[in-house]
Amino acid sequence: MTPADVRLWLEQFILVLHPANLFVLSFIEAIFFPIPPDALLIPMVLVKPQAGLWYATITTTASVLGASVGYWLGLRGGRPLLLRYFHGPTAEKVEALFHRYDTWAIAMAGFTPIPYKVFAVGAGVFGLHFRRFLVASVLSRGARFYLVSLVVMLFGEQLAQLIIDHFGLLTLLIFAVAAAGYFLARRRSQA
Repeated sequence: MTPADVRLWLEQFILVLHPANLFVLSFIEAIFFPIPPDALLIPMVLVKPQAGLWYATITTTASVLGASVGYWLGLRGGRPLLLRYFHGPTAEKVEALFHRYDTWAIAMAGFTPIPYKVFAVGAGVFGLHFRRFLVASVLSRGARFYLVSLVVMLFGEQLAQLIIDHFGLLTLLIFAVAAAGYFLARRRSQA
C-alpha cells in the first residue's frame, strides 16, 4: 500500500457525512491533512440544517484540539520540525508574520484559507504564549465555522455554492473589514 493509496482511503472515509468524521477531519486538518473541514461541514449543514450550529461546534472544538497538538509538536520539535513540515520560503513567511503580528497571525490563519496548520506548528516553534494561541484559535476558528454554518442554514444551497467557489476571497474580505473595524475602534478610544 502506497502513501497515495492511504491518502485516497482516508479522503473517502472522511468525506462520509457523519459527525464523527467531521470531528476527525477537523482535528487532523489542523495538524497535517490538506482537506479543509468546510468540505464536509457545508454538505452536512445542507442535509441537516437544524444541526448546523452543533456541526460548527464539533468543527471548532476538533480544529482547536488538533491545532493544540500542532502547537505542542512545534514546541517540542522546534525549527527543524517546521522546516521539515514546510519548506524554506513558507517557514520564513510564517516567522515574519509571527514577529510582526503575534496573535493576529493566528487569528488571520484561523479565519482565512491561509494554512492554519502552518501557524499552529509555528506558534509552538516561536513560543507564542499558549493561552493567547488558544483564545485566538477559538475565536477565529469559531467565527469561521459558525459563520459558514449560519450562512448555509439561512440561505441554503445557492449561497453554499458561492462560499465554495469564492471562499478565499470572502474570508479575506471579512477578516480585513473586521480587523480594520477593530483598529479604528482602538484608535478612537486612544484619542
